[in-house]
Amino acid sequence: MLTNTRPIISDQDADNLKSFLGRRTVMGAGLAAGGLLATPLSAMAAAAAAPEAEITVDQARTAPIPIILPNFGGGLGAQIAEVLSNDLTNTGLFKVLPGGASTGAPDFSTAKATGARALVTGTVSGSGSVRVEMRLWDVLTQQQIQGTAYTTSSANWRRIAHIVGDVIYERMLGEKGYFDTRIAFISRSGARAHQRTRLAIMDQDGANARMLTAGNWLTLTPRFSPVKDQVAFMSYANNRPRVYLFDLGSGRQQILGEFAGISFAPRFSPDGRSVVLSVTRNGGSDLFVVDLASGSRRQITASGAIDTSPSYSPDGSQIVFNSDRGGSPQLYIMSASGGGARRISYGNGTYGSPVWSPRGDLIAFTRIANGSFSLGVMNPDGTGERIMTEGFTVESPSFCPNGRVLAYCRQTRAGAGGAGFNSTIGMVDITGFNDRVLPTPGQASDPAWSPLNG
Repeated sequence: MLTNTRPIISDQDADNLKSFLGRRTVMGAGLAAGGLLATPLSAMAAAAAAPEAEITVDQARTAPIPIILPNFGGGLGAQIAEVLSNDLTNTGLFKVLPGGASTGAPDFSTAKATGARALVTGTVSGSGSVRVEMRLWDVLTQQQIQGTAYTTSSANWRRIAHIVGDVIYERMLGEKGYFDTRIAFISRSGARAHQRTRLAIMDQDGANARMLTAGNWLTLTPRFSPVKDQVAFMSYANNRPRVYLFDLGSGRQQILGEFAGISFAPRFSPDGRSVVLSVTRNGGSDLFVVDLASGSRRQITASGAIDTSPSYSPDGSQIVFNSDRGGSPQLYIMSASGGGARRISYGNGTYGSPVWSPRGDLIAFTRIANGSFSLGVMNPDGTGERIMTEGFTVESPSFCPNGRVLAYCRQTRAGAGGAGFNSTIGMVDITGFNDRVLPTPGQASDPAWSPLNG
């Protein structure tokens, strides 16, 4: 079974975090507990069926979709509109135009004159419990594409904005959005040589950041569970590096197995029932799988080399990992049960930090060549390698739930005494489009994207 240890945070701090962190619980609860109810709104235009998405992401990348957003009636409505506008704009796929009526049938002729392809109408009413009505319209066909009313506690207003953004993204582009998600990361502070590191979590847009650990111990590599409110991470707590599980519903943690060596680089299986990780052994490291229900563990590599950074394919049948078994760190793929490892990276330099896309079509990685870092993707068979961004240090890629965007860590070179060093979280489209820095509270690294609604 998983064992407890002296808490990384106190029970009191855990209780204080509990109400903020349990997102899935909140989504399934009644209104009295702060839950959210979504109710369809009948169409206000012609009775014809709403059109399917006709704009591809590639088209929107070349020519962002002009969309009109209202202020939803001012006050809290204006705050929701601002978050929604930022979500859409930050993708680089939408061009947000202000204005438009909040209620009633839109003025399509005026909207068409602005060049808008779509427009939104809606209102916000109530105080403690709020109702947000949203309708999405196709300007060219003058039809309602989507109509939904959301009723929830006013404390959930930012989530409503993200959820509305996901609806717009999906209806306009034909693929799931990713705005109602969070990112676990490592918050860094202090002098470069002695940085304080804390496990932290925030919304995908950088808002609502919360520190989960006190920073007494070095903390690294958080990873979200795909099905539970849990984060796996590595901590040097009590001066013994090990992998822990942090429960976002209770704010408490457990050690993930007792190993003779150091355990590190955890990653959940797609069904959330197990974690694969690295354990140091005899000068190298091997991969082990730990069953979360029973605590049983199974060794799946024994190469005598350093095998690390494992990541499952979306169907759970394969694992990509980093190994120096061939003389230098490269990427390998093998069966999830172990065995049959084959090398897939053959470019210039060394490779690490592989992570499989939720779509299954790409593997992201870090490559080091000629003293500099680059972040790229390749097909699972090693073909089609593409570099998306480069820098002094770019590492720790993590896919958003729809596989469209990667979060990663970008660090600058440190001068004398650590001067000039900076560590930030970047985001980039899988084509290398729209590379930008995410606003975070201070320096940050090791981003890990949650599943949708996570």
